[in-house]
Amino acid sequence: MPSRNIVDEKTWIAARKDLLEKEKSFSRMRDEITQARQALPWRKISKSYEFETEDGVQSLAELFEGYGQLIIYHFMFEPQWEAGCKSCSLVADHYAPSVAHLKQRDVNLVTVSRASLDKITGFKQRMGWDFKWVSSTQSDFNFDFYVSFTKEQIDNNKIYFNYSEGRTFPSTEIPAISTFVKEPDGTIYHTYSGFSRGLENFMGVYTLLDLVPKGRDEDQLSYGMEWVRLHDEYEHWA
Repeated sequence: MPSRNIVDEKTWIAARKDLLEKEKSFSRMRDEITQARQALPWRKISKSYEFETEDGVQSLAELFEGYGQLIIYHFMFEPQWEAGCKSCSLVADHYAPSVAHLKQRDVNLVTVSRASLDKITGFKQRMGWDFKWVSSTQSDFNFDFYVSFTKEQIDNNKIYFNYSEGRTFPSTEIPAISTFVKEPDGTIYHTYSGFSRGLENFMGVYTLLDLVPKGRDEDQLSYGMEWVRLHDEYEHWA
């Protein structure tokens, strides 16, 4: 627990108002970044991608399901794993309830992994999620969007991660989020991808932890999200 500075109400309000000015400045900067993100140029998708889904094999265009915009969460789930990534599961716990609301704003959200559809379906049922989750195991999709790597790439430090080359990473999978637009003529464009700490925007638990004095309380851990578990593995899961 951080050292406590105990003050009277007047002093506390003065300190809080100083912080409020910084928070307002941060909000304005966040609005600017949001506008810049939305103004990014678009990249046309010319390659065909197919995914294994509970409704059969579907193309990238079919994942839009009639909506004009598509968010894809690249969920770490290697074909050899028996369960999905615990950190990606934390992210999914946040966006799972949002899918219905996103559709009201012309946005579909689909989760994609390289694991087989059988493994995905079983894990999704275990976690109690009902969002659409498809397998890209027969596609180059993950590799083309730099969220999956070969063992040779890892061994030779040839990872292209977060728009930098030569990075090291302990797994053949990384988490990410990508957005797409489909025009009325069927043309699909890639509009954005976010990696690394950019994914914190989708984890409300960190926003809440940042409010309390101890914060994320991760300084003594071997890595930041070491404390995270699949939600049914916490001792006090309700």
